[in-house]
Amino acid sequence: MASPYLPILFFFACGIGFAALAVLVLGPLLGPKRYNAAKVMAYECGIQPSPRADQGGRFPVKYATTAMLFIIFDIETLFLLPFAVVFGELGLYGLLAMTIFLLNAFFIADAYVWRRGGLDWD
Repeated sequence: MASPYLPILFFFACGIGFAALAVLVLGPLLGPKRYNAAKVMAYECGIQPSPRADQGGRFPVKYATTAMLFIIFDIETLFLLPFAVVFGELGLYGLLAMTIFLLNAFFIADAYVWRRGGLDWD
């Protein structure tokens, strides 16, 4: 008797097989072979790349700050969806708990980044 998970395993194996074929076989076979200095250089939004930390320059943390803000928004969404589903059962306690969570996670984090100048892009 076949397991009910057999089709899922089959599609999982097909996905891994396709990814391996595309990356390991077709990429090097069909990809460009000519590399120049501009091709291997780091790309930062069309501007000249900043010096790397191992070469004595400072690493700009504004990209990491933006990424962390995005993660904060994702975490908020992750917690807001289940809250919205069971909102009727939680009552006033759930509303107060979620309000405190949003104030801590969203407004305090944004105020901190804004005060430190993390949103100024020179």
